[in-house]
Amino acid sequence: MEQVRVERLDHLGVIASVIKDLGLIAMIDTRLVPDDQEVITPGEAVAAMILNGLGFANRPLSFTPQFFANKPLDLLFREGIEAEMFNRFKLGRTLDEAYAYGCDLLCEELALSICAHADIDRRFNHLDTTSFSLTGAYVPDSDEHAIHITHGYSKDHRPDLKQAVLELMVSQDGGIPFVSKSWDGNTSDTQVFQKRAEALMRAFKDTPSPRYLVADAKLYCEDNAVPLSKLGFITRIPATLKLVSQVIRQALQWDTWQPLDPHTRYQPLTLCHYGMAQRWLVVYSRAALERAEATLKKATQREHEAITKQLFHLHAQRFCAPEAAHDALAALAKRWKYHRVESSHLTEHKHYVGKGRPTPSTPLKAIEWQIQAQVHADDEAIEWDKQAKACYVLGTNIDASEVSDTEVIVAYKGQAQVEGGFRFLKDPLFFVSSLFVKKPTRIEGLLMVMTLALLVYSVAQRRLRKQ
Repeated sequence: MEQVRVERLDHLGVIASVIKDLGLIAMIDTRLVPDDQEVITPGEAVAAMILNGLGFANRPLSFTPQFFANKPLDLLFREGIEAEMFNRFKLGRTLDEAYAYGCDLLCEELALSICAHADIDRRFNHLDTTSFSLTGAYVPDSDEHAIHITHGYSKDHRPDLKQAVLELMVSQDGGIPFVSKSWDGNTSDTQVFQKRAEALMRAFKDTPSPRYLVADAKLYCEDNAVPLSKLGFITRIPATLKLVSQVIRQALQWDTWQPLDPHTRYQPLTLCHYGMAQRWLVVYSRAALERAEATLKKATQREHEAITKQLFHLHAQRFCAPEAAHDALAALAKRWKYHRVESSHLTEHKHYVGKGRPTPSTPLKAIEWQIQAQVHADDEAIEWDKQAKACYVLGTNIDASEVSDTEVIVAYKGQAQVEGGFRFLKDPLFFVSSLFVKKPTRIEGLLMVMTLALLVYSVAQRRLRKQ
């Protein structure tokens, strides 16, 4: 009786066909020279790790052979390939070879070739960073060029764990990553940008068509002003700057909005800030307004609860003069943002010399005053703050003749592409379990493989959406 073997292809056939069509395996093998004594080439090992990650198996790399045990390897790779060949020793050596070549260089070379092959528009380049929390001791590597796995500001909200930082630059067209670099776990976004700025200036200068940098508010600070002035940038201006609140207040007073779509409108203005002539756009969003309403409702309720406690203690106090009572109430009201005093009245408490009930002739010893106050919500302040929170400010040094106001807003909204890429990389079903490797150099190599997996996934998604 013949034995029947069932093999599952699932969606891996689509991923494998994209890898083959892009020529990813061949490009890697030209850079990481295969060993004649090994059946599996470095390119096929990297492709296997990509398929493992995009297979959403949530398994460490050491379980790769088990992942491919019931897969049609002759379709995914070629004939003669067996699951046991993708063992942890082969995969580990491949990560070491990628590190020796230069993970950042390898990823960038492959990505640029793929972008040219797929005709990716790289006019707007979205830059951002994230952190990957790691478990384990991770003692410093003997290689001084290896990243340092250490504690730092955790975007995963896990300050108890050591981490590595990943920098990613993606295209607005399809969210294709074409720059990836691993950094020490305690590297700040400002340090990342300052070291990236010189490479960006060279890259943007050598391209035939103009290219612009798009990033979030952390890009815009005084320390970055000099490199920013040499690049065409689009960024969100941090709300922590006092000038931002002044500009928003001015825009709300002028009320000269220009429509972008039924849910978004904006007002442009020109100014000089940090020594750069810039164009700022105050953007009013209906979605931001709805978020502001929910936020202010909670904030108003919390403040009312706090005021109730404050007035309870104030009402129990006695003051030596009416002015002191009013001053105490005013000091409290000064800290209130969404409430104000509706009314107040004083109660007089007289103290006489001696004991017992006083007579008309009993001398007066002292008078104390007790204040009672009622408060209500300051609707005008709440509405004004709601309108202000529905606005944000975008800044650019690009001339309006090159990029219009609407293009600036649309380009910034494309920042969700890189943030979506980070969410994809951190998905529990993706490579998270694969980060259990001991050497920092292999962590660096694995982060590169994760970026390549995101690249393949993004290209496949872009093709399907265009069909």
